[in-house]
Amino acid sequence: MKPIKCRKLLIAALQISIAFGISACRSNETTDEIYTGITVNPNESNVRFYWRDGEGNTFKSIENVKKDVEKNNQKLLFAMNGGMYMEDRRPLGLFIQNGETLAPLNTRESAEGNFYLKPNGVFYIRSDKRAFIVPTTDFKDDRQITYATQSGPMLLVEGQINNELKQGSENLNIRNGVCILADGKIVFAISRREVNFYDFAEYFKNSGCRNALYLDGFVSRMYAPEKNIAQTEGDFGVIIGIVE
Repeated sequence: MKPIKCRKLLIAALQISIAFGISACRSNETTDEIYTGITVNPNESNVRFYWRDGEGNTFKSIENVKKDVEKNNQKLLFAMNGGMYMEDRRPLGLFIQNGETLAPLNTRESAEGNFYLKPNGVFYIRSDKRAFIVPTTDFKDDRQITYATQSGPMLLVEGQINNELKQGSENLNIRNGVCILADGKIVFAISRREVNFYDFAEYFKNSGCRNALYLDGFVSRMYAPEKNIAQTEGDFGVIIGIVE
């Protein structure tokens, strides 16, 4: 991967970078050092979305999802927070779990926050296990959707970086997101240090993605033992997991 010019980081970024076990600023950082990506074939993996457990309690953390999975004699292979939420941890936008719509599509045109930076979008998985990311305005629920989460902004739309994202922006944060490759595989990714939207979108574009969706920032966590990442703490709304 080509080197990426190191940015001046704030003290907060230094603290976050230490938590990730890396240097806060290196002049020859590569893409692989800045981002951790996991590629998943949805046809071969059990991708699931979590919000509330069987008793109606919000999971909130990856650790709680992990415990719930293990109670059913299964194993959590991967997890990350999966979309923006309100103060009470309800999804800010659409959420479908096991074919049931638990939160409606949010079509509000303007408001403050990253979610409303247009276009926002929906990441969903159909009953035939195919995965898609589409702008909210293009989303259609044909009752064949098993899981869906809405977030924003879209980072890539049909291979192009969202025009609203500014190159060189100083809006830096730890960020996580998801994209779909041309062959239908899913890429989940998180930044190891603070990055702006444009650079995060460029990462997905350079990875070969067609459509990519921003999930969240600052609070973002990933559980990926195969990458030696085990961030199970947190206080989220939706969580995306892969179960064996």
